[in-house]
Amino acid sequence: AFTTPMVVRIAGLGYQKGFGGHFHNDDAIGALRDIPGLALAVPSRGDDAVAMLRAALAMAEADGRVVAFLEPIALYHERDLIEAGDGGWLTDHPGPDELLLPGTVRRYDVDPDGAVTTDPEGTVDGAADVVVLTYGNGVRMALRAAHRLAGDGLRARVVDLRWLAPLPLDAIEAHARAIGRVLVADECRATAGGIADAVVAHLAEHVPTVRIASVRSMDSYVPLGPAADLVLLGEDDVERAARALLERTG
Repeated sequence: AFTTPMVVRIAGLGYQKGFGGHFHNDDAIGALRDIPGLALAVPSRGDDAVAMLRAALAMAEADGRVVAFLEPIALYHERDLIEAGDGGWLTDHPGPDELLLPGTVRRYDVDPDGAVTTDPEGTVDGAADVVVLTYGNGVRMALRAAHRLAGDGLRARVVDLRWLAPLPLDAIEAHARAIGRVLVADECRATAGGIADAVVAHLAEHVPTVRIASVRSMDSYVPLGPAADLVLLGEDDVERAARALLERTG
């Protein structure tokens, strides 16, 4: 009989350096995805964050939705993508009418020379050797891994899912069918911490011919200091998993 329209901004996820005590950040979103009807937005770049926050507010106002807007705290101050000083993670502020509702993904392609191009509409065209489905901090990590793969002539497409509840399953399925090899790079805890379980299960049921792999953080709270690097997903993990998937023949 009642609605509680609300947008809750949450600064979270891992990888933030320089402060915090033991278990300061818990790298898991399973509890949020388990709430029926709750929408979950996870932007990875500035312009998407603005357009997604506008969409979240519109969903609350128009439909009475409750939206959790999860902001990757480690990306607040990131400016560069591949090399220090390249400014590759800076964006322009979107126009006043731009918003990003659930269902639309952002696609990135890395050329053989390492140049990164992006399609904010997530169009399914062109060719690649593997598609990496990810979100949040994983997008930047996957692009850095894709840059290394490109140096060996391997083409990795990176798809930023943006909204994790509801998941953009139509877009996920379309890119999986188009490319044929799918790596899910999930920065959250391996067991029910993120979205890898749901994505892999959906593809196994709906695109059984696709080759699927996933790489996730370990089942652990995030410890203090350098120890965090032992449990969190890293760009090296993404690169190794992509290469292993490309070497699979069956």
